[in-house]
Amino acid sequence: MSRRYDCSDAQDRASGLREAATAIRRGELVVVPTDTLYGIAADAFSPDAVGALLAAKGRGRNMPSPVLVGSPTTLHGLVTDFSEQAWELVDAFWPGGLTLVARHQPSLRWDLGETRGTVAVRMPLHPVALELLNATGPLAVSSANKTGGPSPSTCDAAEAQLGDAVSIYLDGGTADYATASTIVDVTGKVPVVLRAGAISVEQLREVAPDVEAGS
Repeated sequence: MSRRYDCSDAQDRASGLREAATAIRRGELVVVPTDTLYGIAADAFSPDAVGALLAAKGRGRNMPSPVLVGSPTTLHGLVTDFSEQAWELVDAFWPGGLTLVARHQPSLRWDLGETRGTVAVRMPLHPVALELLNATGPLAVSSANKTGGPSPSTCDAAEAQLGDAVSIYLDGGTADYATASTIVDVTGKVPVVLRAGAISVEQLREVAPDVEAGS
């Protein structure tokens, strides 16, 4: 049976975050608000938990889960060959609606799906998400919807799609942007936009002028 906590209430928020962190450590799934959309979260370093996340979404391993972090410094332990331009994008847009695809450290023991040695990573601009991330460490987080279903900007919309597949729902109200993050591939010499979203190409080029818009 899922439990839901109203994060606008201080006591409920504290209880919800505590229960959510415990659920993550048990390998269970949690729905968490972010600045872009609601996400379904699992322990990034538990293959079983990540597998449950993909199954809850009805998503194959060919669509691996992104990872959310609570601080830019966490990147030092997760990625390699991270360019100066990539760090400039982090400095400009984190926390916020920018996901960066980078090469992950080969020593990491995780299984996010068929990543081909990369990881899509973001730091969200949402106090509830950040508090949970700081309690748990990096989380595999994907939009809290069934694959092909509408992207959820509210906890109600997420719960309607995922139901009891999720242990804890953290209700943080309506997402600020109600749009997905922009995804930029920084594995090559030139950053390439893979998905347009919350951060525009024009904004990106103010920081990294040679960003390519992608196909």
